[in-house]
Amino acid sequence: MSIDINKIRNSDLANILILTVDQMRYDCLNSSLKEEDRFMITPNLDKLAQEGCTYTNCYSPNPVCIPARHNILTGLSAKHHGFDDNYFDIQKNIPFDIPTIGQVLSDASYDTIAIGKMHFQPALRHNGFNRLFDMDELPRYREDDSYAMFLKEKGYGNIQSIHGVRHLLYMQPQRSILPEKLHGNKWVADKTVEYLEENKGRRPFFIWSSWISPHPPFNAIDRLANLYKDKKLFPSYDSITPISNLAKENYNISDYTNEEVLQRSKELYCSTITHVDKNIKLILDKLEEINQLDNTLIIFMSDHGEMFGSNNTYQKFLPYDACSKVPFIVRYPKYFKANSINNNLITLNDIMPTLLDIANIKYPGKNKLPGKSLFDNDKQNYVYMEHAKGNRRWISIRDNQYKYNYYYSLGNEELFDLKNDPLEKTNLLYEPDLFSIDKAKNLKNVLIKYEEEYGLEGYVENGNLKVFDELPIHFYRETNFPYIYKNIVNEEEKENTNNMIDEIIEATKNEPLVKFEKLDLTTFKNVGNFSDEDIKRLLEVDIQRSKT
Repeated sequence: MSIDINKIRNSDLANILILTVDQMRYDCLNSSLKEEDRFMITPNLDKLAQEGCTYTNCYSPNPVCIPARHNILTGLSAKHHGFDDNYFDIQKNIPFDIPTIGQVLSDASYDTIAIGKMHFQPALRHNGFNRLFDMDELPRYREDDSYAMFLKEKGYGNIQSIHGVRHLLYMQPQRSILPEKLHGNKWVADKTVEYLEENKGRRPFFIWSSWISPHPPFNAIDRLANLYKDKKLFPSYDSITPISNLAKENYNISDYTNEEVLQRSKELYCSTITHVDKNIKLILDKLEEINQLDNTLIIFMSDHGEMFGSNNTYQKFLPYDACSKVPFIVRYPKYFKANSINNNLITLNDIMPTLLDIANIKYPGKNKLPGKSLFDNDKQNYVYMEHAKGNRRWISIRDNQYKYNYYYSLGNEELFDLKNDPLEKTNLLYEPDLFSIDKAKNLKNVLIKYEEEYGLEGYVENGNLKVFDELPIHFYRETNFPYIYKNIVNEEEKENTNNMIDEIIEATKNEPLVKFEKLDLTTFKNVGNFSDEDIKRLLEVDIQRSKT
C-alpha cells in the first residue's frame, strides 16, 4: 500500500469501532465469496465491504466465545489470560498485570465503551473500559446485566427466555417472544447510537459493540423469519475420513429430527444475521451524521463460526474452517483501499496491535504479543490455534495451503489440503502417502515451536507434544435454564415470572416443523428441567397443532 501509516499515526487520533457478532460462519459474509455463491441479504455489510477491505483468511485463535474474546481483549493467548475454554461455573479473571485494550486506549485519552455480549468475568468487571453496558446470554443476576434491567424497566421483567429458549429448543426453529423494538440486536445498536449522539466527535472514542446473534438460540423476529425460506444456503456434508472424538461429541447437541428441520434452522440463523445487519446500519448512519465515519477505524468480525452440519457435526471449539475461520472486514479509507480483498493469513490476535498502531501507542505489557498490526505489510506464514486443556486439548497450524491438527487425546493427527479440499473432508493422514507424512512432520515441528511460545505450559516435553488418554465421547445436550429466575429474591416478582412451558409454546407457535414428541424430552426431564406434567402439556400441544 502506498499510504504512509506514520502520517496517520502522527495525525489526530482516529476513532475505533469494533462490531462483533457471535458464531457467524465465514461463508455467511458475501464479500468472502464469489458473486455467484452469495446468498446473504446483508446490504449494510456489503456496503461496508465495498468501502473497505475483506480479509478472507481470518482465524479465531481459540474458536469459542470466552477465550476468543479474551484474546481480542488482551492480545494474548490463554497461556497468559487463563481462558483456554468457556468457564461458567469456575470464577476466573484476567491477571491484573495484563493490559487490556480498553485500559490502554483509555490511558491514551480515548473514551472507551463496551456494549453487548462481552463475557467478562467476573460479571460487570469493566476490564479497563470507562463504561460497560453488558448483555449476557445467561446472566446469573438481573442486576449484573444492563439489557435484562432494560427489559424490566420496559415492563418485560417477567420473561425468562430473553435471548430465545435454550435447553429444549437450543438449535431448533423458534421466534423471539419479545417485541422487535426490544430485541437484544436492536438494544446494542440503540446504546451505540445513543453514545455517538452524546459524543458527536468531541473526543476520540473506542466502542466495542457486540451482538449475541447469530449464536443459538436462533430467536428470529417475525418480520425476517421467512426471508431465507427454501433458499440454498451454506452446505452441510459428511467427512470422508473419520472426525475427532470432540467433533463426534458435538453432533448430539442439535437434536435435529430430519433435513427439513436442519434447513429451517439454517434459515433462521441467517435471518438473525440480517437482523444484525439492519441494526449496524443505524450505527453507520449515525457516524456519518456526526461527520466521524471516515475518521473511524471500523472492524467487523465474528469470534468464531458454527459447524452447522459441516463435517457432520455442530457448534464450535473445533479446528475445522466452518468453526475456526471467521468473517472480517476493516474500513478506514485513509489506509485501506475500497472494495479490496486481502487473502493473507490473519487472526483475531492481530486486533490489539492494530489498534495500538493506529493510536500510536507502545504496548505496555511484559509479554510478547502473538499478533501483527494490519498496518504491517509483512505477511504471516502461519496461523496457530488452540483449545482447552488435558485430553480435550487440540492445537493447529496452517500455512497458505495445508492445515495440521494435533489432538492430545491419543496424539491423533489430521492434515488437510485446503486448496484441493477446502471443506476438509479428507484427512490425508488417514491413509497417508510419503508427501503427506513429510508435510505433516514439517508442520508439526512448526506447531511445537508455537505451542512452546504461546500455548499452555506443560504440553511439550523434551521437544515433543505429549500424548493423553483417549477423550471419551460424552452425550451432549444444552440443558441450561435461565439463571435469573432462580436468583430473584422478591417472591411476588418470582410468582409473576412466565412459566417456561408457556414460553416454549409461544416461541414455536409459528414454526410448525417443531414436534415436541420427536425431541429428547427424557434428557431434560432427567436433569430436572421438566416435570411429567410439563411433558404432558407439550405433547398435548403437538396434538392440537396437528389438527390446525
